[in-house]
Amino acid sequence: MPLYEYRCDLCEHTFEALQKMSDEPLLHCPACDEASLKKLVSAAGFRLKGDGWYETDFKSGTKRNLAETSADSSAKKSSAAVCGTGCGCH
Repeated sequence: MPLYEYRCDLCEHTFEALQKMSDEPLLHCPACDEASLKKLVSAAGFRLKGDGWYETDFKSGTKRNLAETSADSSAKKSSAAVCGTGCGCH
């Protein structure tokens, strides 16, 4: 079940509520008991990464394909040393 964030327009009380996606939005503030709640838009609290996800997801910098073997890696290093530019032309 997702967490939803709410804020009261009158007293500015902010809180999170664990609700089903099919549940109606909350209306009454638990702090002031007025019907002035607004559901806030917030970022997701999880990130999909690790084994089993698409190989280019969340890559940065010099990270390589996770399926690359050590033999593939050493072959690339030795071929880059031939021309010296690291362009992978050999």
